[in-house]
Amino acid sequence: MKKIVLLTGNELRHQYLIKYIANQPDTNVLATFSESSSGNIVELVSNEEENSLRTEHLHARSKVEKDFFQLYCEELDYSANIINILRGEINNNDHVDYIIKLNPDLIVSYGCSIIQSQLLNIFKNRFMNIHLGLSPYYRGAGTNFWPIVNNEFSLIGTTFMHIDEGIDTGDIIHQIRAKIYPFDNIHSIGNRLIIDSVKVCAELIKNFNNLQKHEHKNSLTGKVFKKSDFTEESIKLAYNNLDSKIKNYLSQKSILDKKFPIINAFES
Repeated sequence: MKKIVLLTGNELRHQYLIKYIANQPDTNVLATFSESSSGNIVELVSNEEENSLRTEHLHARSKVEKDFFQLYCEELDYSANIINILRGEINNNDHVDYIIKLNPDLIVSYGCSIIQSQLLNIFKNRFMNIHLGLSPYYRGAGTNFWPIVNNEFSLIGTTFMHIDEGIDTGDIIHQIRAKIYPFDNIHSIGNRLIIDSVKVCAELIKNFNNLQKHEHKNSLTGKVFKKSDFTEESIKLAYNNLDSKIKNYLSQKSILDKKFPIINAFES
């Protein structure tokens, strides 16, 4: 039985992760720190002018997220010992001390604030971060949005990595690529990937002690994006590419994917 602490956000995608992991028969979630959504990309865009395309995009994201996750989150009984905190409070001394006293086998983070505490040292090699994006190719914010803008569909995916002081720079444990189909949109690709990522996360937790030999150093190459890069023009480019380039990617998928190798922890 793996003893786990989860550090995450409070959106539906995060609730899905919490409930799925808490319902695994071989996992005991000792505590879940769920941060408020204050300061997220929706709030950032709502405070800006000339944001109609971005607002429409983010509203659509919320709607599709409900289609994918709401029923599961509403119907499933679970126990994850949730502690609701404000954005950034995960680094408060009281919370850090409490996690240290719990002494989990593994800490899993997904969508929480940047960790800037002694947890990084005390739980070194026992702290796994779920990064929506394929590192080191894309790091920072919106790392599955920018591959669409740049017509690099092979680089939409998830990286499971050890967490460190940098931004998406920890040693890589495992990666998966997004499943993409004709007539997909940005949100269907993203939410399907989240479902696959949560399932893989459960398997990584279960087998974590046997995965250490598969770690790969994460270089500092690749592209780094910030929330401020998310502009009206970037939305136009993303949607234009989605409409015109997805069929081209699927027709050459095996060739294009080979140009960007990813890490598979389950391969010997």
